[in-house]
Amino acid sequence: MAHVSVRNVSRSFGAHKALDDVSIDFPDGGFYALLGPSGSGKTTLLRLIAGFDFPDEGQIAIDGDSVERVPVEKRRIGMMFQNYALFPNMSVRDNVGFGLSVRGEPRHKMAAEVQAALDLVQLGSLGERRPHQLSGGQRQRVALARAFVTRPRVLLLDEPLSALDKALRVDMQFELKRIQREIGITTIFVTHDQEEALTMSDRIGILRDGRLVQEGPPDETYERPGSAFAATFLGDANICEGIAIEGGIRLANGTEINIEKPVKGCTRCAIRPERIRIATSGAPIPAGDNRLHGTILRRVFAGNIITYFVDCSGLELKVLVQNDGSIQPYINDAVRLHWSKASTVPIVSD
Repeated sequence: MAHVSVRNVSRSFGAHKALDDVSIDFPDGGFYALLGPSGSGKTTLLRLIAGFDFPDEGQIAIDGDSVERVPVEKRRIGMMFQNYALFPNMSVRDNVGFGLSVRGEPRHKMAAEVQAALDLVQLGSLGERRPHQLSGGQRQRVALARAFVTRPRVLLLDEPLSALDKALRVDMQFELKRIQREIGITTIFVTHDQEEALTMSDRIGILRDGRLVQEGPPDETYERPGSAFAATFLGDANICEGIAIEGGIRLANGTEINIEKPVKGCTRCAIRPERIRIATSGAPIPAGDNRLHGTILRRVFAGNIITYFVDCSGLELKVLVQNDGSIQPYINDAVRLHWSKASTVPIVSD
């Protein structure tokens, strides 16, 4: 296990600033997600930690040792690429053992370590096959075994599940997490998939235009986004804007939205669609809840979830409702919406 520290790191490619004064800590043995849209700088940061590129400014340290000018082969980093980069002419066993052979490990020791790695990824009986004889999920496991068999201090994963279909991807999320826990290695993985980041990671760092906009545990980052971008990129959110009043915000239509922990001068708030409730006819609304009357504009049925877009006097809100088999409202129906003050998050930055 290793602690990775990134301090004030910047990297430019011509006029484009891929990373701009980024500082993050990656704790020992943790599973850390770097999340962001294309061009946000997440893969550039991964490459700098690996040693495939070097920062223009700042420091990168592993267990306190400065490595930002140390070549990749001396960092003891395990890297799993998006396309797996397996050697097609080699067997599974030889692919996994490639790094050990380059290091000059004794043949008997290498054979034992490769077999142990294959057993861990549940491919112990497939060592003699070639990559083309494996499924996508099996090739992913071979690449993972090759990345950690050399006992690196840090494991770096660049969108490792993006090539898999949805069902296999979900299975491999749990499998990858299991393996990471068993070997106890500090793992940093890049993804643009919000659900994947929430499901797998201990901590999430959200990047935008080369800057770190938010960092923290998944539940905290989701529940308390610090910016409109974080709120809408990690999950979905209704962003409401108005003027600051005592205890909340007054919208342009005169509606007042109360916030449990208001920020002085704050003029915007975020409300997750799943936090909003549609009150059935005659049902009481809890005291203290925010409440609005509206009309359903659109309805999207997705099996277990129904998404509503509701017009509330010029304010359009997105609402997610669990499909429990009961009769649900339809387009043009008048509805009452409500949500708690605790579910209303002040937004203080873009």
